Amino acid sequence: MKLLRDILYKAGLLEVAGSTNVAITSLCFDSRKVEKDCLFVAVRGTQSDGHQFIAKAIEMGAAAIVCEEFPEQLNEKIGYIKVSSSAAALGIIASNFFDNPSAQLKLIGVTGTNGKTTTVTLLFHLFRELGYKAGMLTTVRNMINAEEIPATHTTPDAVELNRLLRQMVENGCKYCFMEVSSHSVVQHRITGLYFAGGVFTNITHDHLDYHKTFDEYIKAKKGFFDQLPAEAFALINRDDVNGSVMLQNTKATKKTMSLRAAADFKCRIVENQFTGLLLNIDGTEMWSKLIGSFNAYNALAVYATATLLGIEKITALTTISTLGSVEGRFQYVRTPSGITGIVDYAHTPDALLNVLKTIKDIRTGNEKVITLVGCGGDRDAAKRPIMAKIACELSNKVILTSDNPRSEEPDAIIKQMQQGVEGLYFKKVLSITDRREAIRTACALAQPGDIILLAGKGHEKYQEVKGVKHPFDDLAILKENLKQISE
Repeated sequence: MKLLRDILYKAGLLEVAGSTNVAITSLCFDSRKVEKDCLFVAVRGTQSDGHQFIAKAIEMGAAAIVCEEFPEQLNEKIGYIKVSSSAAALGIIASNFFDNPSAQLKLIGVTGTNGKTTTVTLLFHLFRELGYKAGMLTTVRNMINAEEIPATHTTPDAVELNRLLRQMVENGCKYCFMEVSSHSVVQHRITGLYFAGGVFTNITHDHLDYHKTFDEYIKAKKGFFDQLPAEAFALINRDDVNGSVMLQNTKATKKTMSLRAAADFKCRIVENQFTGLLLNIDGTEMWSKLIGSFNAYNALAVYATATLLGIEKITALTTISTLGSVEGRFQYVRTPSGITGIVDYAHTPDALLNVLKTIKDIRTGNEKVITLVGCGGDRDAAKRPIMAKIACELSNKVILTSDNPRSEEPDAIIKQMQQGVEGLYFKKVLSITDRREAIRTACALAQPGDIILLAGKGHEKYQEVKGVKHPFDDLAILKENLKQISE
């Protein structure tokens, strides 16, 4: 329980009507979840406007209201606070309500199109291996030391985020590593948080269904670095053409990493095999269980972040060498006959290109590469033909199938993907809507030594169709079918 006046600190108040000397027991921005004596924050969302539900929130017991416009009729028993942005105010108020937990640990945010989950997960395991108590917030799962909390979004809403951070502090965590999505920046979910550092992996074609233009997408990512305090560090991938853009207005200490150019943190790939990577990082060779050149960037980001947080160089490298791949990120299985099956979350053109290039670099040249790929519904449709084109160019056989169609028709999505298939590739492409059947077909087509790539779903254990999530596990289904053809 907090007094309203205490949690409004730095929330950008424009006008107050009624008393702020009111006890607040909880925060809410969804009128369906209003509790007695809560503070209801009327946020203008993409689907609805919280201002339309102010009266309902009061009926359900809200003690005060934060909004951008006062209702025509004010209830004299209710405190009203006008702000310029309810979403931004919610982030600051949530931080205040939970006693600013982000300032009580070292919070590191990782943003970019690809590599966020892997980098955050590896950092979490690195610091846990070194004996530190730590938290993690990712697309796959949230962790407070050894306790797992299910993840529903890349970045939780401001209230849930601060609640989780408070739990981490109470459980003795000294560090928290989290993915920072472009949506969370624009929607002010991270507003009010104090970051000790920010990491930029890369930026490629994605989320244009939301941001509309690539420039707006870049600005959203950059917005995270613009918010970093002077005491923080801003680490960027110099090999990405937009990396330097992230540093333009940041107050944080600027740091760079690279595999190709002069930088504060340097890495060179010595060997790239299915069993892992031999890397030279800042003059020291190390073996990593991670696979592929894209993972060299992830390993470098983890090393650079760890050293910026005070971990000794050799300690960081030694520990990184013990860490395995992240669930759903280039996970592979191999049959006795030598068929290799790979499951990867690659759901953007660049991610798919990176995985297929990695396979090309590692393969001997005699194996067939069979790629199964789909595209999610209700998401950026422009990338669909691009991903099909990439799959065709770097595979011997391609199966276009369903991913998470959501509210869209799977066949319509596949038809859009087919637009990226040029005439010379027609003979190598199959379209099989049922993903389970598509996986079975890919395994049936494989000969000893061949490589099967299942792209798009990675760690997910479901397939979302018409609002319903059906159990579906690419890796389990792949193993089942490979076992059948091996018997």
